[in-house]
Amino acid sequence: HVQLVESGGGSVQAGGSLRLSCAASGNTYSRYCMGWFRQAPGKEREGVAGIYSDGSTSYADSVKGRFTISQDNAKNTLYLQMNSLKPEDTAMYYCAVPLSASHCYRGIFSPRAYTYWGKGTQVTVS
Repeated sequence: HVQLVESGGGSVQAGGSLRLSCAASGNTYSRYCMGWFRQAPGKEREGVAGIYSDGSTSYADSVKGRFTISQDNAKNTLYLQMNSLKPEDTAMYYCAVPLSASHCYRGIFSPRAYTYWGKGTQVTVS
């Protein structure tokens, strides 16, 4: 059984920062890729940042230069540092991991690559 628990969301003013965490438990998932997604009301879920097991990262154009994804394998925790937040960053943020490494080839920003999802943490920027 795999469980992902996000934390660190909240309400901030534009220009502020937040650091999201995603604690993973269970061992039947792959660390080959891990991702952060977000979903605003009335919009589709979109990939924000992804990280591969070799440490390489990918970012959506909308957050590039402002967000940083990282992981601490010893703590089984994924992070998303968000700086220079904008009102358009307001959304529910989710972390996700795949069942197997092969799923990552579906695209690190494709929800189809991921099997396990957290319940999300709300980020509101005003």
